[in-house]
Amino acid sequence: MRRELLDALLQARTAKKAAVLVTHLADGRQALVAGDAVSGDLPLAPADLAAARQALRDDRSGRLSESELFLQVFNPPLRLLVVGAVHIAQALVPMAQILGYDVTIVDPRPAFATEQRFPGTTLVDEWPDDAMAQLAPDRRTAVVTLTHDPKLDDPALTEALKSDSFYIAALGSTRTHAKRLERLRAAGLGEDTLARIHAPAGLAIGAKSPAEIALSVCAQMTAALRGAPPLVKAEAQQAAQ
Repeated sequence: MRRELLDALLQARTAKKAAVLVTHLADGRQALVAGDAVSGDLPLAPADLAAARQALRDDRSGRLSESELFLQVFNPPLRLLVVGAVHIAQALVPMAQILGYDVTIVDPRPAFATEQRFPGTTLVDEWPDDAMAQLAPDRRTAVVTLTHDPKLDDPALTEALKSDSFYIAALGSTRTHAKRLERLRAAGLGEDTLARIHAPAGLAIGAKSPAEIALSVCAQMTAALRGAPPLVKAEAQQAAQ
């Protein structure tokens, strides 16, 4: 790899920005696609550039079909922003970390967000709207609110809905969510925007305990990330057997 490409790739990784390295397998020429910028000595046709950006969205490296191009994806870590350092969060955090998420807990209540309850986890004690503005969720970020407190959940959801977060969810019953939607509508949010909220959070698996609820949230979050509901996948797998 040429030094300027290596430097550009390292800068993208330090800034936690997505990039894809395109290598021509026959002659070794390379191009780096990072955001709108394309650098390197390998010219890319529009179709190849589109394929590189699709590989970033799919988070999948590999050889481009019927081509001498190999796409190597360098995506930043998936992130999970959890609003509310509650019991369910204590189960959700380690599950999400096993799935590869960089987890941040947002809660301004010092009695809840402690190192003892969440060892090794990033804790942010700002109010959720301020925290969301600072954390800047993107398309590789999931946001889950768990407090049941409108003063905390509503501002977090409002800010998250301004972002490209691939998964936004809120804990609470159907009745609780109906009241939440009324408040958010009154705050000026439209129906298409509100439809992005997964609520009640998690797949309907009859979860009762904090661990089961956390499991249902992780499953739904994974479905949103991969773009296919697990139940559809299950039906397809059964049909193939």
